[in-house]
Amino acid sequence: MKFEDLGLEPSLLKAIQEKGYTEPSPIQEKAIPVILKRKDVLASAQTGTGKTAGFTLPLLQVLSQTKSDRHRKVRALVLTPTRELAAQIYDNVKEYSTYIDIRSTVIFGGVNQKPQVTTLRKGVDILIATPGRLLDLHSQKALSLKQIEILVLDEADRMLDMGFQRDINKIMNLLPKRRQNLLFSATFSKEIKALAQGILHQPVLVEATPENTTVEAIDQRVYKVDKGRKAELIIKLIKEGKWTQVLVFTRTKHGANNLVKKMLKAGIAAAAIHGNKSQGARTKALAGFKDGSVEILVATDIAARGLDIPLLPHVINFELPNIPEDYVHRIGRTGRAGAKGEAISLVCIDEKNYLKDIEKLVGLRIPSEVKEGFEPDPNIKPDPKKQKGGRNPQRNRKHSGSSSRSKKTNRSGGSRNRNNRH
Repeated sequence: MKFEDLGLEPSLLKAIQEKGYTEPSPIQEKAIPVILKRKDVLASAQTGTGKTAGFTLPLLQVLSQTKSDRHRKVRALVLTPTRELAAQIYDNVKEYSTYIDIRSTVIFGGVNQKPQVTTLRKGVDILIATPGRLLDLHSQKALSLKQIEILVLDEADRMLDMGFQRDINKIMNLLPKRRQNLLFSATFSKEIKALAQGILHQPVLVEATPENTTVEAIDQRVYKVDKGRKAELIIKLIKEGKWTQVLVFTRTKHGANNLVKKMLKAGIAAAAIHGNKSQGARTKALAGFKDGSVEILVATDIAARGLDIPLLPHVINFELPNIPEDYVHRIGRTGRAGAKGEAISLVCIDEKNYLKDIEKLVGLRIPSEVKEGFEPDPNIKPDPKKQKGGRNPQRNRKHSGSSSRSKKTNRSGGSRNRNNRH
């Protein structure tokens, strides 16, 4: 199938062609025609499936078919959990709207709000936002949501994980009752189904998996090693393999910072990206990683969610996630578009149950080995507190990438940091 077969207008097809795309991905093929028919959509799609274009293209077409008034009110709202994802969606919207009369902007925390307010007052059709900054600016009467025709909730599962349920409820109460709703999530948990039930009206279910499964496209390996020697081993692997553009995952911000310090001391160009970093530092680290001046990017799960890094050759789990699905999200950043990828996990004795849960989820026994000189000490006993298995319904918010300072508990049971809103 071609993009021409999906019912998109010539102005959008021209922009798609200039980006070098000729055939839609499965999620685009399924979602675009349904959205163009103005139906609500509940979509299951992971990073790497092309989901962003799956909703931005039809959204642009729908809005371009009805003229906005002279003062331009916000007619489409795209809510995302993180700053990086918001910025990338905005770039996507800008590129595809080159040949149509649609204005868009993005707002998120961690940066000066004055330029954002100035742009909003000039009038925009599409607003991409993180929940915290959106509510801040709305409370200041810097924007109105009364004219919203289309609402997109992107990576809704992560928004709930990050404790945004209460903010989402507040935003829903600010929107017109009659609107088109599009909800995208990597998983369909009972929480997501409950959220969808309260927002969507007779939705069409759309499901798509990445073009390559994790098993087929990614070489997965486990190195068994003591916790205290992980940094030494990862530095050895990177140096011996002469690896560049390696994405490394840690469970905590503190762990990410410590690992970067050790890498820099060993002469490896590394940078960390997590919720405690300023937006400027995060943007600089990502830009350096893409242009090659930063060889290793160390990230927490939520900070890395939605990062657009094509053809990433290596992903290393410095620590295994305590949620098995997060492992799939992590390693799914490599092995894209037909390219081979490698995912390595450094596993200590405390993580053996996490590994069992992951292997059960992906349906295979991940090959494990011991690197010579890094044999685990048989006298080290597992920590009893970490032997209860990986699944934790509260998703251990410590590894989420949001700050631990000044936290308030919200009604949904999640915690939010009002000083460092995503």
